[in-house]
Amino acid sequence: MTAAQTELTATDAGLLVASQEPSLTVGPSALDRLLARGRIRGALAMLGPAFVASVAYVDPGNFATNIQGGAQYGYLLLWVVLAANLMAMVVQYLSAKLGIVTGRALPELVRDRLPRPATWGMWVQGEVVAMATDVAEFIGAALGLNLLFGVPMLSAGLITGLITFAVLGLRARGRRRFEVAIIALLGFVVAGFLYETLRLGPSVPGSLHGLVPGLDGAGSLYLAAAILGATVMPHVIYLHSALTKDRTPSRDDRDRRRLLRFQQLDVLTALGLAGLVNMVMLAVAARAFHTPALAGLDTIGQAHAALGRLAGGGAALVFAVALLASGVSSSSVGTYAGEVIMAGFVRLRVPLLARRAVTMLPALAILAAGANPTSALVLSQVVLSFGIPFALVPLVILTSRRDVMGCHVNQRRTTIAGGVCVAVIIALNVLVLCQQFCPS
Repeated sequence: MTAAQTELTATDAGLLVASQEPSLTVGPSALDRLLARGRIRGALAMLGPAFVASVAYVDPGNFATNIQGGAQYGYLLLWVVLAANLMAMVVQYLSAKLGIVTGRALPELVRDRLPRPATWGMWVQGEVVAMATDVAEFIGAALGLNLLFGVPMLSAGLITGLITFAVLGLRARGRRRFEVAIIALLGFVVAGFLYETLRLGPSVPGSLHGLVPGLDGAGSLYLAAAILGATVMPHVIYLHSALTKDRTPSRDDRDRRRLLRFQQLDVLTALGLAGLVNMVMLAVAARAFHTPALAGLDTIGQAHAALGRLAGGGAALVFAVALLASGVSSSSVGTYAGEVIMAGFVRLRVPLLARRAVTMLPALAILAAGANPTSALVLSQVVLSFGIPFALVPLVILTSRRDVMGCHVNQRRTTIAGGVCVAVIIALNVLVLCQQFCPS
């Protein structure tokens, strides 16, 4: 090696080391420039990832579980919805925090720390969870089209596929456009159930009584697990870290600390709104359907028809539009999450629209077979509840490690809260397994 080459190599090495040191550049960071637009505009620009994740918390699976819970048990399971939503806030904030601090998604960090067979196993279970999610969301959107326009379910499924292709196509034009589209669809769901609440007026004393923990037999336990699976969604635990990891570049720990404060606001606002919608959904079902005359109501289609008889065609129309918006938005987000899971765990990348085409097939097969859409939705949510620990345990462990998070490592109370979420979810899953497979 010549002296010139040696000098060049040394220079390159010095540049590499310098690039890994904290930046000493004087001037505003990307976050500073964003906030310079003004307090309100800057804050609004920082919101978005939690709203995309929150769509999964008001998907068609929630429609199915909340309607069945309200129709069969009145306001009894409102406390489950509230508890699940509080867990969701903790979980989604930890996921967002992991992405901001490390600049990497949860599946990528898990891949770096597990043997290859374990990583592939994690990928397989992640894909199963994503497929169960997609079945629920796709069927829900198709059911919305069927209720609105009388389109046969299989044809409605194909139309749903075309609509989600269009929504996913917005990502090619920028992340913010995709976020805005998802938030707009979420707005339809929120507005729909606000209308239903004003139209039907759920009982305030009954709602307050439903916030006191309690169950009523094995059937309520099964629905409690389904509500949990429909609320704390494993695929968006993976997704949220990917949404925040490079959304706003951070120059130092000061930037990351400020970004985390904005994420707290994002999570509290988005998940609080989603939780309110879920509680309203169950309360509306309790008010409208928890009567002896409607004791056999167990499908979304029956709920739509009964709502039309009880509250008029406008209420039924709003319900169907909200279901369609929920299905389209959550299906698009679910497909995005599947891409993150595959790329993170096994470094495989499939074009997003191609993935959408493939993941449509199980849902289309269920529609073609003429299966009960609502039963398929509820079963998919129970499957989801069994996937939660696989995402949640690594998340709590990683955010509790100083070598991963540095000065942003979890405080002890945060780790305890995450551990409690894991314990409650696993215990509930064991109870459901015993109920289903162990004769009394």
